Amino acid sequence: MADTSMFKQKLLGLQSNLFSFACRLTADRETAQDLVQDTTLKVLDNEEKYVENVNFKGWVFTIMRNIFINNYRRQVRSATIIDTTADLYHLNLSQESGLASPEAMYGAKEISAAINGFTPEYKVPFGMYLAGYKYGEIAAKMGLPLGTVKSRIFFARKRLQGMLKEYR
Repeated sequence: MADTSMFKQKLLGLQSNLFSFACRLTADRETAQDLVQDTTLKVLDNEEKYVENVNFKGWVFTIMRNIFINNYRRQVRSATIIDTTADLYHLNLSQESGLASPEAMYGAKEISAAINGFTPEYKVPFGMYLAGYKYGEIAAKMGLPLGTVKSRIFFARKRLQGMLKEYR
């Protein structure tokens, strides 16, 4: 029982550090407070997984970082419209795309046209990347090595930047 109280004391001692780190991650006080609370609960739930020789502060901060990343990915996926057209290559835009002005609509059409001009070896992985898939998921789905997928997305992004540099 003494170990449990010591564990909780260490965790309580880190609360201000956790809040500072959460503020840097989220850039919002309320979201940071939620992240600290989620992290504290997760640490307490996983107390039995902590090994005494491991850096406690690093372990807790890693849990916080992972919670933040998972929440971010969940938000990105929920804000993405899945393209159900026959060719599956349209640029997936979030619900709140900000395309209220004609100039913005023209820019989105130009981007979509530029992406559709890519060869399938670049268009498919880049489209999947824009849709929120992770590199590993794209590689598995396409049956390609991870490095190949990363380089194709990189070159597609660079090519798109070159084609649309007048919009900067």
